[in-house]
Amino acid sequence: MYFIPICNELKSKLKWFPGIILDIIRPIAQGAQVNTKDLKRILQDVADGRIKPNKALKRLKSLPYEDLGFARVDHHRVLRQGFPEVVFGQGKNPAQIVAISQAIHAQGSAVLVTRVDPDKAGDCRQLWGELLYHPEAACLALEAAEAPEPGRGLVAVVAAGTSDLPVAEEAVLTARLMGSKVVTVFDVGVSGLHRLMAEREVLEEASSFVVVAGMEGALPSVVAGMVDKPVIAVPTSVGYGTSFGGLAALLGMLNSCAPGLSVVNIDNGFGGGYLAALIDHMD
Repeated sequence: MYFIPICNELKSKLKWFPGIILDIIRPIAQGAQVNTKDLKRILQDVADGRIKPNKALKRLKSLPYEDLGFARVDHHRVLRQGFPEVVFGQGKNPAQIVAISQAIHAQGSAVLVTRVDPDKAGDCRQLWGELLYHPEAACLALEAAEAPEPGRGLVAVVAAGTSDLPVAEEAVLTARLMGSKVVTVFDVGVSGLHRLMAEREVLEEASSFVVVAGMEGALPSVVAGMVDKPVIAVPTSVGYGTSFGGLAALLGMLNSCAPGLSVVNIDNGFGGGYLAALIDHMD
């Protein structure tokens, strides 16, 4: 909060000092680590008329982060993208995961840590018991201090088989943390299309879809051919030898002839859930 007086001083001297700048700065000030020299220079440039408010706003969007020594936590991501930084847990030790998570949550933001195995999750929770482990999604999570803005529709997460569920559950958790209402339709792969057709009412109700499939990856094309809403296809590494760890499913989805279908990377349930939630929150 130490740089808010800078803004107030400028505003008291210059009645035209743009309120939008203060609207941006106040939430940043609540705990974010900002270079005060940079901030004061930007504000002084606005006050002196050297730069326009829109240009100053653009600069402010890249300022604050917290340097933990081993990681620079991007506290400003909520302002830029609407959701805080998400932690990729694979390759990080429990102490690093907890330190980053605590820094994020200290700003009142939700915490999501993906790719966390049960042993590492247990070690993380010993260090910080507030983190909740979701074994079905292999994620650690903690809700924001305030509930996120609710989405405007319904996100349907559709999975071909039971083996695809860990990736699908990652998508579910991500979208829900972002404020979307989520419905799940599981084990409806193309080898038994009557199972998918039985869920036609849900398909008609949803406003966006995350469709998760391994093997040959055909399910997203089928769903996209049935609905008039965006479909995000998520290939999984599930399958026999010639699936090449999900590459066959990925290529099948990329080569789909069904319109309205986009594709994220192999096993990227987080990416699929995030994109669906962004669509769900669009005006």
